[in-house]
Amino acid sequence: MKKWQQRIGPWLVKHFSLPSDVMMELPRVTLLGQLHVYVENHQGLTVYSDTELKLKANKGYIQITGSSFVLKMMLPEEILLEGNIEEVKFLPD
Repeated sequence: MKKWQQRIGPWLVKHFSLPSDVMMELPRVTLLGQLHVYVENHQGLTVYSDTELKLKANKGYIQITGSSFVLKMMLPEEILLEGNIEEVKFLPD
């Protein structure tokens, strides 16, 4: 089933103008300056401290580093992080 989704997903996105982040289960990361990061479509929190946040994504991890981190909002597939954001990385599995 997963292979079918990987093949048909890009085709549906291209031909029907569907949002790729939803169809292909990709995370959407919105960075607001160096103060806020909003992440949608993540699969769970793996690391949280005042200097690092690491989230599981469909094909790896999203790692955010900086300082003075505060979780402003945390929902099952969304998270809002506030602090001094220095780096956002996508790490493979």
